[in-house]
Amino acid sequence: MSKRKKLYPKAEDELDSLKQEVAEELHLDDVQRRGWENMTTREVGEIGGNMVKKMIKFAEKEMDRR
Repeated sequence: MSKRKKLYPKAEDELDSLKQEVAEELHLDDVQRRGWENMTTREVGEIGGNMVKKMIKFAEKEMDRR
């Protein structure tokens, strides 16, 4: 675990939830059984890329509301 003080401690939990949600959407939800360390670089990259896409969409919606 990082020694750096977290600005938004709840964000870590939210990102973990998003990661699991994206993994399920990509039918990679067997991560609970396999473990994150046993996933391929391609699988992890696909999850991360889709997380970024979702975060961008969320941010765009938030900016559009203003």
